[in-house]
Amino acid sequence: MHAMQYEITLPADYDMDVIRKRVADKGHLLDVHPGLGLKAYLIRERGRDGSPVNQYAPFYLWRTPEGMNGFLWGPGFRGLSADFGRPAVRHWLGAGVAHGTRAGAPAGATLETVRLPESADPAEAVERALAELPAHPALHTAAVAVDPSRWELLRFALWHGPAPQDAPGTRYQVLHLSSPELDRLPAGRHW
Repeated sequence: MHAMQYEITLPADYDMDVIRKRVADKGHLLDVHPGLGLKAYLIRERGRDGSPVNQYAPFYLWRTPEGMNGFLWGPGFRGLSADFGRPAVRHWLGAGVAHGTRAGAPAGATLETVRLPESADPAEAVERALAELPAHPALHTAAVAVDPSRWELLRFALWHGPAPQDAPGTRYQVLHLSSPELDRLPAGRHW
């Protein structure tokens, strides 16, 4: 499993309805993409949930590297790059997923990244993060991943409704969820 995200920060006065329309028109195109566990079409709006920026920041969990490559080298990413410029794509190796209640679509998401200190044992940090995956009635799906080039731990969660107040990380709105192979993502630890 691989986690991936890119962020497109938009001007402060940008009409976010443009992004909403783009997702409404094109979001369904990845609803059947091979190798895709999920794509959460995420936005942040300046002044909402403490966000200082307007941002389109989709998050992906890929079940296969072939699916991820097919997207990055395919027409979807080409179109996005043509419209907004080619964004830097962050990538993490997946460690595990927790499946919550999936009746209905998620409305909120949280994403937290933490640098692991040089003195930390990465395996212990991952085990601890997996053990701490939320067991909350509003949880849709949660994941843990690591970027070993920066020793950065990622915690991602999708929520029914807004994220709980005590959920750490950056808060997003979910405009659409494509999840063709979500049930095939590994639960718990994966390596």
